[in-house]
Formats: sequence, structure tokens, C-alpha cells
Amino acid sequence: MTQPVQPLRMVQLSDFHLFADRDGRLLGLNTQFSLEKVLERVRQERPVPDFVVATGDLSQDGSYPSYQRLEETLAVLEAPIYWLEGNHDKPAPMLRALSGQAGRISPCVAEEGPWTLVLLDSTIPGEVPGELFDDDLSFLDQALASARGEHVLVCLHHHPVPMGSRWLDTQLVASAERFFAVIDAHPRVRGILWGHVHQEYDAERNGVRLLAVPSTCVQFKPGSDDFAVDDASPGYRWLDLWPDGRIDTAVSRVEGIEFNVDLTVKGY
Repeated sequence: MTQPVQPLRMVQLSDFHLFADRDGRLLGLNTQFSLEKVLERVRQERPVPDFVVATGDLSQDGSYPSYQRLEETLAVLEAPIYWLEGNHDKPAPMLRALSGQAGRISPCVAEEGPWTLVLLDSTIPGEVPGELFDDDLSFLDQALASARGEHVLVCLHHHPVPMGSRWLDTQLVASAERFFAVIDAHPRVRGILWGHVHQEYDAERNGVRLLAVPSTCVQFKPGSDDFAVDDASPGYRWLDLWPDGRIDTAVSRVEGIEFNVDLTVKGY
């Protein structure tokens, strides 16, 4: 009897912006509280994910305790977690706190059934915008060429395509044209996903799905010329990765809770 085909169930969480103090607030919002509410929703909707990808800005203050607490908080999902560095993160305390996660911190490659995940580090030390340097693009090219999976998902922190927000699009991956040249040379790539933009995005380029996710805390207002905060709730993205290369995915946001965000703030 033929066994039913099942997808790999993935959860993407991003832009946690935790502080050393669990009562730390970003634009008036307690980021630990909002993360816990998002995780409650994940556990209701996707109680047994095969793996989780955390796409950067794990911490707001780059402190060792913030990374340590994030690892402890996400442990409730009882799934392997892959970690990406974001522009707010500090490599030394991040790597020290996540020392038990060897092989799951960007840049790295992960094999999950018929899928290969390639995690890139798109950060520039001490800077906000994203970039993939020659070594990063060589790593990507080699990882795609040697991937064992029939299908590949590429993950990074910064957006490689414009979001339609003038202020935010000054921060996209500066080498995006070269990045996509590598992607185009490898037909097994099925999707690219990122964080950083604090909003939902779902598009397609040359048959490759392009996906961004809301933050687990504060959201950015889509289509804004200048920095602006949205009143949308925190959320996450779920993905079903099928053996035939299909990606089913949607964003889910916390409901029934009012989050106190200062919408008048002009930066973070």
C-alpha cells in the first residue's frame, strides 16, 4: 500500500529584537511578551514543525542574555532551529550563547529530506544595509551545486528585491543582481526567504518564490517613503515543503490582543 506523501513542515520566525532585560521595549512594545504570544499561536497551528528558521535580528541590544533567553524561549517548539545573523546582532555574544547550535548558524547548509536549505549571512559589520560579498556568493554557488536535495530554499536576513518603501529599500542587498545571477544558474532553487522588513511579502521571480515575514514584535508600514510603524499584529510564516518542490505557505498573526506600539516614533 502506498504511503501518503507528507511535506516538511517549516516555521519562519524573524526580527525578535530581544533585550538583556526581559521587560525591554522596542517602540513601546515588550518584545519578549510579543514573542511569547506568537509562539502560542505557532503551537496552536503548527504544533510539530520539522524545523524552524530564525531569520535574524535575534537581539536588539546584542547582549549575551538576550540570545540565551531566545534559545530557551524557542525551545518550546521542540524542533531543530537554524539561526541567521541580522544587522542588529553582535556575532561574539550570539555565537557564544548559541554554542550548542554548531552547524545551524549562517552561513551553513542543511539537508532536510528532499530539500536543502542554504543559509547566508547578508550583514555588513557595523552597518544596517545588506550585502553578499565575493566569498558569500562563492559559498552560495558551491552550496547550490553540491546540494543533495532535489529542491533548495535559500534564506538570508536582508531583502534582495525592493519592498516599495523608499527608506527600507536603501537597505536591500547591494549585490542583488549578482545574487540572482547565481540563483538563475541553479534550477533546483524553489524559494528565497528573508526577514528584516517586518512585513509580509509573497511574489515570484523566474519561477522562484520570494517570501518575507512579519516581525515577532513591531511591524513596518508597507509602502511608506519614510520610516513608519504599522498597527498590524506580530506574526510568523509557516511553510509546507513538498517532495515535488511545491511550497504552500501563509502568514499567521496573533489575534485578540492589543499591542501597545508607539506609532509616532521615527526610527529604531
